[in-house]
Amino acid sequence: MGLRIAVVGATGNVGREMLSILEERLFPADEVAAVASRKSIGVEVSYGDKTLKCKDLETFDFTGFDLCLMSAGGAVSKEWSPKIGAMGCTVIDNSSAWRMDPRVPLVVPEVNPDAVLGYDKLNIIANPNCSTAQLVVTLKPLHDLAKIKRVVVATYQSVSGAGKEAMEELWTQTRAIFVNDPIVKERFTKQIAFNVIPHIDTFMEDGYTREEWKMMAETKKILDPAIKLTATCVRVPVFVGHSEAVNIEFENPITADEARDLLRESPGLMVIDKHEDEGYITPVECAGDFATFVSRIREDSTVENGLSLWCVSDNLRKGAALNAVQIAELMLNRGMFRKLAA
Repeated sequence: MGLRIAVVGATGNVGREMLSILEERLFPADEVAAVASRKSIGVEVSYGDKTLKCKDLETFDFTGFDLCLMSAGGAVSKEWSPKIGAMGCTVIDNSSAWRMDPRVPLVVPEVNPDAVLGYDKLNIIANPNCSTAQLVVTLKPLHDLAKIKRVVVATYQSVSGAGKEAMEELWTQTRAIFVNDPIVKERFTKQIAFNVIPHIDTFMEDGYTREEWKMMAETKKILDPAIKLTATCVRVPVFVGHSEAVNIEFENPITADEARDLLRESPGLMVIDKHEDEGYITPVECAGDFATFVSRIREDSTVENGLSLWCVSDNLRKGAALNAVQIAELMLNRGMFRKLAA
């Protein structure tokens, strides 16, 4: 017997990936419903070899559903996730709405699986920010071995992290440059084609953006509140796949070889690290893959115990949809769905 699952925001990039990953990983589902806003009623989305027609969130009946994968934005989640959770349907939310709420666990299964036990306060579990997810999967084994003091990270984030319209804007601007059409900026503050933009989300009073703040705050909640982290988040003209240049300072000694061997054996990671042309992974190679790839592992001679590395992941997968499904799998394996535990 399987679960009844609703995917809210099913027409978006992440919602479609959620449906795809549920089918790819053979998640036990007796029923999967595609749910979206009223304007998407009847829009068809794929679930394996099946075609689902989207239903209206405003009128959808969640009674009897076991799991809701929510990817409809923060405002929608703030309104609907508590209502859905109160009906006995566990919500795994991909937005930023609940991540820092002390009543809601923020979970990356490879990093803090036991945090899921606190889900029953609101029946909501939060998915981290896409750039945070791949970072903490990489940091976790290193922190366990040598204890991280400080992290400096620069991200190179693809346009898919900003939605379908952002991907269309990159394509449209790229074409416009080649045919000498005017460059139209709608989704981004500056031209994104053949450019990089050091600005993701809104600016805060201290000069950081909210995207950068999310990485700092979420890493502390997921991994260790004692870790100091500073981030610079940059949007780059890549369709899918976030990259990060990470510098780490440790309390205890650790060599590049030790880190390389450890990361090779750690869950969710693939190490591709050769000191030669093509001996590293870029976003093009990681798109469509489940893993977070780590390359360019090297010692930082400017601090006593330091490493630098490069990590890349498909942001629509590990950064969003895959992590949500992995949380559901974690709950399944622990017998936390009442229907299957009975």
